[in-house]
Amino acid sequence: MSFYSGFDFFSWLAVVLIAAAVIGFWKSKYLKFYRAFASGLLIYLIYHTTPNQLWLLLGYAIFALFLTKIYIYLKSRGNDSDFVFHTVVGLALMLLVFYKISAFEEGVGGFLGISYICFRSVQVIIEIHDGVIADIQAFSYLGFLLFFPSLSSGPIDRSRRFCQDDAREYTREEYSKLFEAGTFKLVLGAFYKIVCSEICYGWMQDFFAKPYSTLTVLGSAYTYGLYLFFDFAGYSAMAVGTAYVLGIQLPDNFRLPFISLDMKDFWNRWHISLSTWFRDFIFNRFMMGALKSKWFSDRIYAASAGYIVNMFIMGLWHGLETHYIQYGLYHGVILAITEIYQKKSKFYKKSKGKLWYKMASWFITLNIVMFGFLVFSGYINTMVQDFIKGAVIIGV
Repeated sequence: MSFYSGFDFFSWLAVVLIAAAVIGFWKSKYLKFYRAFASGLLIYLIYHTTPNQLWLLLGYAIFALFLTKIYIYLKSRGNDSDFVFHTVVGLALMLLVFYKISAFEEGVGGFLGISYICFRSVQVIIEIHDGVIADIQAFSYLGFLLFFPSLSSGPIDRSRRFCQDDAREYTREEYSKLFEAGTFKLVLGAFYKIVCSEICYGWMQDFFAKPYSTLTVLGSAYTYGLYLFFDFAGYSAMAVGTAYVLGIQLPDNFRLPFISLDMKDFWNRWHISLSTWFRDFIFNRFMMGALKSKWFSDRIYAASAGYIVNMFIMGLWHGLETHYIQYGLYHGVILAITEIYQKKSKFYKKSKGKLWYKMASWFITLNIVMFGFLVFSGYINTMVQDFIKGAVIIGV
């Protein structure tokens, strides 16, 4: 059984959500305890066939709790040097880094949802360091880390926002609106993932199987991009809808990304919780270091370098394969060019509000995005390798 896939999962999900609705309409204050029960049940049902992953997941959650509590204690005693902070962050990320460099897809150190639980734990540590969070409650913290709707693939919630919902008692009218919105997101997400993504997947497979041509490459890019959107946006909408019914208002992960007018706009609409996490905890911290140490003569160039570093790390997070790294660098360079162009170009400042410019910008952005998806898929690398092999054969 896997998240948001198959008859078994949706059968259990229906049971869990029906019970949640009964509690929510009756006395929503009990949802806090029911959420813990529901997460424990679904985690067991999904992970029990891979006990190593189950124990690693639970072990990491306990480890993260103790690591965070130790850091809070050290900070309260005035021992919050850069060395201590970076060591704690490194320990929180150690399992994820080990897993990413491991040669095993399901190898030692890996479990379903490893990235997202690590991101949550690191977020808490960083905000403790910044003085935003003073302390954590063990039950709420573990509930935040192990909340099953978003455990495997997000959205990446923030602990303070989650804890506010976790402690909230809804009126019947408030919960009714939340239930209605959650049900709509569940149905929409299921339609996206089960119907739309499957249709786009079939089209994509047809294009991928055809000989290379301009039309084939364009068709592969667009059908793969649409498949990715409907598959992941559908998954995310179901996760958010499930959380709503359970009383937690997870943030939306997608907001009409294909109407973006530039690449910065695109990353404010695509996988929003991930892009904002990277922006807040990598890009912004790079900018603070760059400006404080005066690494660059101009803030624009610091931001441009920050985009490249930020997206390069995001590419590495997706995987160490060449096409993922290329994808990260591709978006980093495009964002850097966008930053310099928008800040330096008089033509942009004069034309950005005009309809023709917006239409042209939308069209160019859409094609940049779709080509990036093709890089992400590995299709470009395969195509280049096939052309090289063909040229070698002709030469021989």
